[in-house]
Amino acid sequence: MTDTLKISDLHVAVEGKPILRGVNLTIRRGETHALMGPNGSGKSTLGNAIMGHPGYEVTGGTIALNDGNVLEWDASERARAGIFMAFQRPMAIPGVKMADFLRHATTNVRNPDRKEGEELIPMRQFRKELTENMEQLRMDVEFARRYVNDGFSGGEMKRAEILQMAMLRPKFAILDETDSGLDVDAVKLASESIAQIGSDAGGGEKMGILIITHHDKLLDRNAPDFTHVMLGGRIVETGGIELARELYTDGYDRIRAAYPEAAAAEESMTETATV
Repeated sequence: MTDTLKISDLHVAVEGKPILRGVNLTIRRGETHALMGPNGSGKSTLGNAIMGHPGYEVTGGTIALNDGNVLEWDASERARAGIFMAFQRPMAIPGVKMADFLRHATTNVRNPDRKEGEELIPMRQFRKELTENMEQLRMDVEFARRYVNDGFSGGEMKRAEILQMAMLRPKFAILDETDSGLDVDAVKLASESIAQIGSDAGGGEKMGILIITHHDKLLDRNAPDFTHVMLGGRIVETGGIELARELYTDGYDRIRAAYPEAAAAEESMTETATV
């Protein structure tokens, strides 16, 4: 059976304010989905809700990974089950080296039943995998000795997130604007790396990938099977790569005109955010 991540009629509030208003989305392993929409439409909220961020309150609907109720799991359980998120603005962890962080995280994801104090992934195997992935991302070996995201540039943070994805090999990866703040060459490298990493999530199986983006360049090497448009906290339209290119070129005027109820909800969300 193909692993499936299914979101049904999901409603999410932040500080008591409704953001998601009934999102339906199904991602199967091996599929690439793009999620696009105006700023404030709820794209990042969806990713954070899937991952279990405590600041996002699920007020209705379900998230299921196969037969498991994701909403009953904390963030670490979701990660061990094979869900990963590359954050738009990841947190710095001073005092924790990238290599130590990745060795513990990799061990726990690959061995979900591991108890604290039990053996970590063998150092020789870990170093080999880490070195290979860092070379692919054109990262200096010294990067592994730095503290997690502490003093990183925007580009370094994004590469660090992709490196985590490469080491953890999740079943499902949510990439929240991984291309933002990157120059053309860095976006090309990120696109190529995501495509290569996503093709092998262990055992020869591909990942299911949700790419949250405003642009189409990250999709050059990751052509989506489905492109979804989010407006006013709902997915209002789904198409292919051609829809992503239309949105990047022409914007969202056609979408707003076609879905006036969602457009009204978007306007309400924007007014609430500025109060």
